[in-house]
Amino acid sequence: MRRLVLSLVVALAIPLWSGTAGAAPSHAIAMHGDPALPADFTHLPYANPDAPKGGTINYAWPGTFDSINPFIVQGSGARGSLDLVFGNNVFETLMMRSADEPFTLYPLLAKTVDTDDERSFAEFMLDERARFSDGQPVTPEDVIFTFELLAEKGIPRYGVTANKVAKVEKVGERGVRFTFKHPDRELPLILGLFPILPKHAVDAATFDKSTLRPIVGSGPYRLETVRAGDSLTFKRNPDYWAKDIPSKRGFDNYDTITLTYFRDENAMFEAFKKGLVDVFIDENSGRWASQYDFPAVQRGDIIKETVRTRLPSGMFGIVLNTRRSVFQDPKLRLALIDLFDFEWANRSLFSGAYTRTRSFFDNSELSSSGNPASEAEKALLAPFPDAVTPEIMANGWTPPVSDGSGLDRAFMRVGFEKLKQAGYVLKDGHLIAPDGKAVAFEIMLKSNENQQIAVAYQQTLAKLGIAVTVRSVDAAQFLQRQINYDFDAMFFNYTASLSPGVEQLSRWGSTARDKPGTFNYAGAADPAVDAMIDALINARTRDDFIQAVRAYDRVLLSGAYVIPLYFKPEQWIARWKRIERPETPPLQGSQLPTWWHTQN
Repeated sequence: MRRLVLSLVVALAIPLWSGTAGAAPSHAIAMHGDPALPADFTHLPYANPDAPKGGTINYAWPGTFDSINPFIVQGSGARGSLDLVFGNNVFETLMMRSADEPFTLYPLLAKTVDTDDERSFAEFMLDERARFSDGQPVTPEDVIFTFELLAEKGIPRYGVTANKVAKVEKVGERGVRFTFKHPDRELPLILGLFPILPKHAVDAATFDKSTLRPIVGSGPYRLETVRAGDSLTFKRNPDYWAKDIPSKRGFDNYDTITLTYFRDENAMFEAFKKGLVDVFIDENSGRWASQYDFPAVQRGDIIKETVRTRLPSGMFGIVLNTRRSVFQDPKLRLALIDLFDFEWANRSLFSGAYTRTRSFFDNSELSSSGNPASEAEKALLAPFPDAVTPEIMANGWTPPVSDGSGLDRAFMRVGFEKLKQAGYVLKDGHLIAPDGKAVAFEIMLKSNENQQIAVAYQQTLAKLGIAVTVRSVDAAQFLQRQINYDFDAMFFNYTASLSPGVEQLSRWGSTARDKPGTFNYAGAADPAVDAMIDALINARTRDDFIQAVRAYDRVLLSGAYVIPLYFKPEQWIARWKRIERPETPPLQGSQLPTWWHTQN
């Protein structure tokens, strides 16, 4: 049993690498191609190695917390210890991801990584300098203990990944080798991003229980003060082991980090206006457009800026559950997509702040939008001649455009003509399907999220006799219905990276369709989708990968599983001028752990 659990844990941490059989261990590992930085790099290009150290940063987050353990299911875990937004301040991973490349890892707890061309194993060599905050060295035993612990008691994704590993073993004094059950192009990178905990300081028996007691980590900060549900204070560890390694130069510049929780974003914004919060990442288009005319902005004490990213948009939209009989006709789904009036919504509800989403990977080189299918794509799609519409094959998906008035009859006619061609008729004010049933469905909302958009869409469809009910349910009911696919349609945001991989199986793969709790909310079960996922997972070069993802994008768009809505291709960030940032943000947008306090 121990051997099985150990194998499970191991799989969670393997990083993707581009090495060849017999190659020497490398300082870095890339999903495709070679790492951008050589072994003797001095710092990551988006960090300022001369950034001053000192001062305090005050962050904010909406909501509350009842646990500071970010690795388990129980409780509402606090942010800031292991965090994509605020940084890995307490816990560190085997390797560190660069925000300036699609998917590349550089040294951190592990100073080298080795694998073969088939990626049938991954071997990490720990840095002899690596220490936990209590001064104890990070050892292979800690790595193995963590894999075993998280596979058994951590959040489900750890166990899922660990199940792909056949064996994990200590190699020499500081090495850990993971042997996979099957070659896996992505597994090495996933393991490289695995956090490591101290075997000597963690009680495995109670690990899966919520706690407010700080856990020892190897990161640049210690969690010093916990005010339950209210705030966390992190203090710099003066003996932090990695402060001078190239991967961390220019990072972790504050002496103190305070993260305060607020009941909602409006309360956070008011605290920011008063100077109680130093940085505000705004997600509200109306507020960003019209509510920054207060004195601190007028005096120049607050800097308001947009930071362009080159990340894929992902797909925020209304998911149509094809398990429901009303949505089993793809022609109806295609028409419903054409009937979303983005121009009116963007002008009337969002101050023109958003861009229409035309691809699952919009805003990036992975998008099929505006790109005719290449010969490589055509070869991938050849076994599935009906999987992609001729229009999407020719140039990606192009949505109809309205005049933004909400009364554009020509716009409405586009969708209605598609319905008529598919055999739908308008009778006594109701749209009747070819089977004689009236077209009607429900859009499920979590509380009142996205209510304005849902109601606007409801009103548009009503003009064509489509009866849409908008139903708000509480968060607990929403989650249960989501898990069991008990809904007609709902809003969901399929986030995306520049390196989509095995997570696509859970989102769109046929094997996920009938398993409760996957992300295959649309109920997709298409051999073409499965084949494109396989192609992108197993691509060896970056170009092959791009072609596979574009082909995959075309298949998903042609399947009409989601009504694409909108995205913003930049970050909206306001900061008090006492906080500075590096001049040039990386590929993935501003990275808060590289900012610093001017101490003026």
